[in-house]
Formats: sequence, C-alpha cells, structure tokens
Amino acid sequence: MAREAAKWPTGPSMKSPATPMALAHRGTRAGMAPKTEPIQFLRAVRQLRRIRSFYAAAIVLWTGTTAWTGWQAPGSRQMWVSVLLLAVFTVLLVTASLALRRLAVPATGRPVHHAAPHKLPSIRRHAHA
Repeated sequence: MAREAAKWPTGPSMKSPATPMALAHRGTRAGMAPKTEPIQFLRAVRQLRRIRSFYAAAIVLWTGTTAWTGWQAPGSRQMWVSVLLLAVFTVLLVTASLALRRLAVPATGRPVHHAAPHKLPSIRRHAHA
C-alpha cells in the first residue's frame, strides 16, 4: 500500500505520472504527432468553401434587394438595411476568402496521385503459345 501511494504525487505542484492512460487522456502519446491535424485541416478548408458559397449567394440576394428597394423607395429605412446587410455579407465573404487563401497548401507543380499508376492495356503481358 505504501508502495502504491509513492507512485502518485500528493502535492499541488507535483505532476501526475506519465502512464499510458494519463497520456491517452490528454490526446496523444509523448513524442507522437496527433493524427487528427490533417483531418481537421481538410474539414476547415471544406467548411470555408461551403460558407464562402453561402456568403456569395447572400451577396447576390442582398444586391437584388438593395436595387429593388432603392428603385421603389430611395432613401428609405428598408433600403439602408439592405445596404447594411450587403456590406456585412461582403465583409464576411472577403474574410472567408482570405482565410481560405491562408490555409491553402502551396502547389508543388505536379498532381498528387495516391493510387498506383494505371498501365495502358494495349501492351500484352503474356508470351504467345
């Protein structure tokens, strides 16, 4: 029992032991890179692309609404609200586009092929009998 108590620190400044369970609780083992980073990166890029198209659609909608309201009642409160929402969605689109550009992976100049290369079937592989 005394041996068991000696393993675990009791003071507030003492760190917990580096057992596999304690390390797994924190997310990764010591010395290993987390495997979720590429997945989270791809998920963030996909989400930014999706929200960017939503912002672009909202800009088209609010541009039409602003034009219609400006034609029907120039200088009205509805026109200024439409102008404000158009400006808000424009700023959001620019922000999402800049974030997506910052997250973009630099191109290496050649395409990435994850599968084995495909050979053309025109070459016979067996000798004639």
